[in-house]
Amino acid sequence: MSHRVPHLVLMGLRGSGKSTLGALVASRLGVVFVDLDDRTRALLGAASVAQAWRERGEPAFREAETRALERALGEPACVIALGGGTPTAPGAAALLRGAAAVVVYLRADAPTLRARLAPTVASDPDRPTLTGTDALTEIDAVLRDRDGAYRGLADHVLEVGGLPPDRAVERLAELARSA
Repeated sequence: MSHRVPHLVLMGLRGSGKSTLGALVASRLGVVFVDLDDRTRALLGAASVAQAWRERGEPAFREAETRALERALGEPACVIALGGGTPTAPGAAALLRGAAAVVVYLRADAPTLRARLAPTVASDPDRPTLTGTDALTEIDAVLRDRDGAYRGLADHVLEVGGLPPDRAVERLAELARSA
């Protein structure tokens, strides 16, 4: 990664591959991987995102997300996987627009996201609902609500629905290196 663009920031909905691909591309680039959900829950002193969300509420969680993002962007070159809602957190979009970073929207359609999440949604208590339904039912609405915002913040949109992980990692590494 060049000194001019020290960060690769990945955003997208749950199931888009931010954490999985982020860790792989960070390893390929020889930089640190930052999972912003982990940093956010740690700031709130919670064992899980669900606990932080439940005990502190969404406004406090979103504010902590913005603080965690600001800290991560202040660190040396790294790959940062945002939480799905990070771009909606107060001040986060401005941080992303002003950062020396390549911001990539990992986009997949709703059926792909549902298929990826279905095996884990029942056993994963770390997925708070955003709409009051459940993580699978809400995908269409959340995608509809966030797609435009994600596109507006992204330097690149990578369609990951049918893209094999190794090819996605190659493409992300290319984007980081060409910045």
